[in-house]
Amino acid sequence: MSGGALALAPAVPSAPTDWRARIMRALAAADATGEPDVSDSARSAPPSRVVPAAVLVPIVLRPEPAILLTRRTDALSTHAGQVSFPGGRLEPHDRDEAGAALRETEEETGLAAGAVELVGRLPRFLTGTGFSITPVVGLLRPPFTLAPEPREVAEIFELPLAVVLDEAAARREQAEFRGQMRRFWVIPHDRHYIWGATAAILVNLGRMLRKAG
Repeated sequence: MSGGALALAPAVPSAPTDWRARIMRALAAADATGEPDVSDSARSAPPSRVVPAAVLVPIVLRPEPAILLTRRTDALSTHAGQVSFPGGRLEPHDRDEAGAALRETEEETGLAAGAVELVGRLPRFLTGTGFSITPVVGLLRPPFTLAPEPREVAEIFELPLAVVLDEAAARREQAEFRGQMRRFWVIPHDRHYIWGATAAILVNLGRMLRKAG
């Protein structure tokens, strides 16, 4: 999804599963205050400086829910072309991680903060590039309107939550980085390569939702 403002279709009523209740149960049982999960690269070579950051994990409440993701433009200086959650580093004027996640989401996707129901957080994730990411979970009820920032966001798309819930879907891959082999998670998608911190956060989300039943 790219270009100007785009209104997503409304959800079909009376879904058979109460997804909001299930997500709330999962988040209530999650420990988002302890030590962060650490990427393989950060574990092998701990960053000298840690930058606080936050992302929004937007779950679209359809009868078959989905995760809203973005693909960054190829012209960006960092993580160009990669799939990510909307978000970024905390700024001095942000009230907290949730405020930063909502601000960045609105800047990148045009999604109004008032359209998001914040319901909790997932465990923090420390990247090899030195970002300590707090994933803030938000629920979206269609219809809502998106207007991607063309300098930052090449596309906004949805990943079915069923993929995240499938324990066998995520896989571990490895690649050489700065002379060392690194292992990382990859989430399957028919058009996009979802890996790294984004995939790791989705794996955490899937584990928690499976435990919640």
